[in-house]
Amino acid sequence: MNSLRICARRLLAAVAVLGLGPVLAVSPASPAAAFHPGGGPGGHPSTQLLAKAAPDECFNGIGQPYPPGPPCATGAPKVNQAYLWGLTRAGKMLYFGTGANVNCLTSGHTLRNTAPTLNNDWVCEYGQSQIAQRNPQLPPTLGDHRMPRLYSYDTRTDTLTSKTEAVTGASSDDATRLQTTVGIRAAGSFGGVALMGGPALGQTINLFAFDTDTGAFLGSRNLPEYGNIRHFVVADGALYAGVGVGDNGGGGGYVLRWMGSKSDPFNFAKVANLPAQAADLTEHQGRIFVTTWPGSDNELTGGTVDATAPTGIASVWMSPKLSAGAPGLTPDDADSWQQVWNVASYEPDPVVASSYGLGGLASYGGYLYWGTMHVPLKASTLHLATYPPSDEAGIRATVQNTQRAISIYRGKDFGSSHQKVDLLYGNTELPAYDPSANDGAGAWALASTHQTPLYGSAGFGNPYNNYTWKMVVAGGKLYVGTMDWSYLAKELGQDTAEQLGLSTQMGDVMAEAPKAAAAAQTLSAVPAATYGGDLYAFTSSHKAATLISDSGVGNYLNYGIRNMVADGSTVYLGMADPMNLRTDPDDDVPEGGWELIRLRDGC
Repeated sequence: MNSLRICARRLLAAVAVLGLGPVLAVSPASPAAAFHPGGGPGGHPSTQLLAKAAPDECFNGIGQPYPPGPPCATGAPKVNQAYLWGLTRAGKMLYFGTGANVNCLTSGHTLRNTAPTLNNDWVCEYGQSQIAQRNPQLPPTLGDHRMPRLYSYDTRTDTLTSKTEAVTGASSDDATRLQTTVGIRAAGSFGGVALMGGPALGQTINLFAFDTDTGAFLGSRNLPEYGNIRHFVVADGALYAGVGVGDNGGGGGYVLRWMGSKSDPFNFAKVANLPAQAADLTEHQGRIFVTTWPGSDNELTGGTVDATAPTGIASVWMSPKLSAGAPGLTPDDADSWQQVWNVASYEPDPVVASSYGLGGLASYGGYLYWGTMHVPLKASTLHLATYPPSDEAGIRATVQNTQRAISIYRGKDFGSSHQKVDLLYGNTELPAYDPSANDGAGAWALASTHQTPLYGSAGFGNPYNNYTWKMVVAGGKLYVGTMDWSYLAKELGQDTAEQLGLSTQMGDVMAEAPKAAAAAQTLSAVPAATYGGDLYAFTSSHKAATLISDSGVGNYLNYGIRNMVADGSTVYLGMADPMNLRTDPDDDVPEGGWELIRLRDGC
């Protein structure tokens, strides 16, 4: 996510001014016991809010010093901790970490939106923040960085415990590693150890280890050979992690097998070499399957798209059998993985295909399920840079024709002559650009995806559903959590148009483009947007998904279900809510900041 080439010496000098010390004294989260609406009789799930981020800073204007607090005698309370980003379960204990102002970091890096923005819901200060002013070596995209937080949650006693101070109080090196971590993007647990970590302020990752039997902090480590980490999985008695190499994972990826212990918690072996960073991974029928997310520092500069390299675009990869040879995967298996599907099998436009990521996946009912990921307006920006239109009408056409909502798939018999992949939610046709049409002027036209969806249109019918963020199986059901960017659309459209030097009218076009594209592709009216991430459940591999919530599981500012872990039929949801200025409990708008929610199946 971040283009961060900062030397270690400067990072160490920046720690104090980035907020280490006083910020740690602020209570970073608050437990809660309120039930969200939506649960009830008749077999419907019930949901309970367990914990939520609390305001941790006072905001007094873009570029202005941060007054003391909260409570804030001057300025307004601000909640920086936006995502419950990495989440894992060890018995009845949950371990998780957060990411701060992730919406600002993503918009800045991926869309190059670095002009400060302020509205009633959020502020992104970028290069004008106090942090950026004190640290000129930081790129503007990191001006909204704040140190992530670490927690454990006892599901038996409903007790939230901060683990942040255990790290910052252990040593100056441990404190520095946490302070210079962009966010705790991944978490996994095995063998009495919980590992939490994420990308560092540079092309490396930081990991933090805890003893799940005692809760004690075991230490931290910087791993300079990797640039990103997203998910862990336990498969056939071993823990594996998917990582990326280089800036934003643009240098490829690996699957790592944890070879560690409580006394040596940072021992890994590479068991897969991949052409793109690993996004998510799961076990299916005795193998590990991985989705990938290509990324590079130059992804929006134009002229860099290689549509002839199907191994580098977003794909599904399959491991050798876990039972073959030594138990589990070993370094000898690193070059024996097989690509079994990629997005070019569905997406007819090669530039748009290069913008896809793949997200959550799960094994359910004899099938492997997975879904796509689409950073809002990334495909539009990339296409505009690759094939610049000659007039405003061309810009409008490009923006509308590059919109994609998530598509959902299932497959079986991978790698055999009987391999079969079904499109569950998607489109039979999508717009594709032919640069040679009209005597070289170029033109858009509908092209076949060579598939007919079994159950419905892309996005589960919601054109703003842009991430298939996580899948998990619990209680005989497959849950699918999405991100819905409709609440961001108006502001993000204007910010992107401004960054590209386009008019405010074009900003409105960008905001409405998903709805316009869906209407054009389905030739029918599109329902009004419902704010908040969506949660669906498949109750059978032979039925369409059932809607659990289309409004953020009780808080429509929760634009996504970022993470899920199962405990029997219970699912714990980690929510993403970057509305950092929504902190007034007495107004008629819900509050910003991450949430931990428990969902119990009513059946």
